[in-house]
Amino acid sequence: MTGNHKDSTITRRRALAVTGGTVAAGGLAVAGYQSAFADTAADAEASASASATSTSTSSSCMTLMTSVTEGPYYLDGALVRKDITEGKSGVPLTLRLTVVDATDGCTPVSGAAVEIWHCDAWGYYSGYTTANPGGSAPAESEDGSTADDDTYLRGYQIANANGVVKFETIFPGWYTPRTCHIHLKVHTGGQKEDGTYEGGKVNYTGQLFFPDDIAEEIFTLEPYSKHSGSYTTLDNDMVYDGGGTSSGLLTLKAVHKADPSKGYKGSITLGVDPDAENTGAGGGGGGGGTPPSGAPSDAPTGTPPSDAPSASASS
Repeated sequence: MTGNHKDSTITRRRALAVTGGTVAAGGLAVAGYQSAFADTAADAEASASASATSTSTSSSCMTLMTSVTEGPYYLDGALVRKDITEGKSGVPLTLRLTVVDATDGCTPVSGAAVEIWHCDAWGYYSGYTTANPGGSAPAESEDGSTADDDTYLRGYQIANANGVVKFETIFPGWYTPRTCHIHLKVHTGGQKEDGTYEGGKVNYTGQLFFPDDIAEEIFTLEPYSKHSGSYTTLDNDMVYDGGGTSSGLLTLKAVHKADPSKGYKGSITLGVDPDAENTGAGGGGGGGGTPPSGAPSDAPTGTPPSDAPSASASS
């Protein structure tokens, strides 16, 4: 169903890997991205206010987030950048993530490196572009974008003094048997080097989730609607445990209430322990989410990590 296309396509895409080009493909207007991604003075004030409130008293501190497995699609060497789209088409999504120390009154963790990665609108991950997403979807090579097959929809941002990072991306698609989600890791103690983040340790490995009603509405739009099949809701997901915000459920705000294609702004506070270390190889919340038939058998652009759970273990 997904064809092997790793010849000329890789060469075509790698040229824009570091620049992070944001060509709006699939009929999404550039204006939609601009409105969804705009940094406003109100956003900045809200962030500062939220930070001040969360640090004023330990009683307002959220529960320590529970780590889960990193899943089978993690790759080292993601780029430090705000915009991770690389021209991938989809509904614009701005993420504002706040990292706080849940063991110390929710004080901001300044300098923390937040790393995220997720699939495209049809369920494909960079680095694994021929892994079958389940259901019926076009081959990843048919999306017409200029994205680099090894780097799209992956990236780091370094937290500011308020513990805040912001990413510009697209609403993720889905793959069998998982619900719509974004993977993330919080690192501390390292530094930016050669365009990526090196050293330090991983304090938290988790996933971010989306309300079913919003996700299902998005999936009726182009280009998501070209991927058909049985979508897994939150209640039936192998990782999401129903804990709401403390389990990674994002708070979403539509850029334009009458037109979901204009995009969403998502936010969440990540309560972590900066002294802890989490490898992503295990933890709460069930399995990490394997490809539909286990590890891809058609040798995409890499091999899933050796600690990725097997299909039988995750089911």
